[in-house]
Amino acid sequence: MAEQIKDPGLPQMNVERLVSQLSELYSSVINSGGAISGVPSVMLWSPPGVGKSDAVRQIAAQIEHSCGKKVYVTDVRLMLFNPIDLRGIPTANDDKTLAVWLRPQIFDMDGGDDIVNILFLDEISAAPQSVQAAAYQITLDRTIGEHRLPDNCIVIAAGNRVTDRSVAYKMPKALANRLMHIEVSGSFSSWKKWAVAKGIDPRVIAFLSFRQDMLMGFDSSNDDLAFATPRSWEMVSRVLTSTGGSIDSAYPLIAGLIGTGAAIELRTWEKVYESIPPIEDIFAGRKAAVPKSADALYAVVSAMTAYAREHADEPELIANSIVYADKMPPEFSTILMKDYMSLAPDYRTVLMGIPEFRSWLNKKGRLMNGAV
Repeated sequence: MAEQIKDPGLPQMNVERLVSQLSELYSSVINSGGAISGVPSVMLWSPPGVGKSDAVRQIAAQIEHSCGKKVYVTDVRLMLFNPIDLRGIPTANDDKTLAVWLRPQIFDMDGGDDIVNILFLDEISAAPQSVQAAAYQITLDRTIGEHRLPDNCIVIAAGNRVTDRSVAYKMPKALANRLMHIEVSGSFSSWKKWAVAKGIDPRVIAFLSFRQDMLMGFDSSNDDLAFATPRSWEMVSRVLTSTGGSIDSAYPLIAGLIGTGAAIELRTWEKVYESIPPIEDIFAGRKAAVPKSADALYAVVSAMTAYAREHADEPELIANSIVYADKMPPEFSTILMKDYMSLAPDYRTVLMGIPEFRSWLNKKGRLMNGAV
């Protein structure tokens, strides 16, 4: 994995921790009857493709779950905006003596008590400074011109760093000083938990479990157009799901997403994945061999997790798979149990109702904190 440039003056969080901390902050304010408008606007910094946009959607889902309110996200890509797009179009008043500004669609938000809005100002660092100046007024005063955000609106901005060699303008100090800055870092464990719940292709999860260094291949000193990031791996998963074929048959498309080097390694990995025992046999309780090599074990874990996700409401099948997992090396059965707990919110409660899981937990539960 290419070394990530970090700003020592900023707190660094992976996506999972970011979602947890911001969701807890906003939910605490909302549930206590406090004013969301009193929470400082947030600025998320990261290299391309780490998952800032998806993190905002996860925050929205967590707030809905914690507060019982409907959360709407307005996603604004500032690089595509002009200042007038934020302020609105001028027109004459009724007696044609004054100019008034038609309200832009981004300000068309429901201010009801049972609603929470999130205004996500993405690519703020790539926007021209004239647009950043308009964004400055939104983040500081929650207004632009005569238009005001409702009191139930959270403001989050995001952008790439100047050091990433993406399209980026240096943020004015006056704007920067009005924001709560957080650097979002890549983390395999955080990504995998999301990928399991999202249903990312098990071959992609298995490969990256064995080669965690390949999750993030962004290098600001390299001019390659296609490189590996959490975002591009998700696109690889979509290609594999859409084509329904092998990695080899989709290789040219995959190489166009993550680069030739990573695509070659993924194609080679497919042979390992094809060598694992039939997953249906494992879940049916039929005899199945346990692989010996680490790469094949990662492949089995990923394939079992994907199968369990599709059969999460069939406890007898899950029980059979746990019996099989108990025969695996402890570190791999532990990874599998952690993956199972990520299948759905509160799925651990379902697992606790399965005697085989409780038995496994009594014997090996102490290993959970050290699992990858």
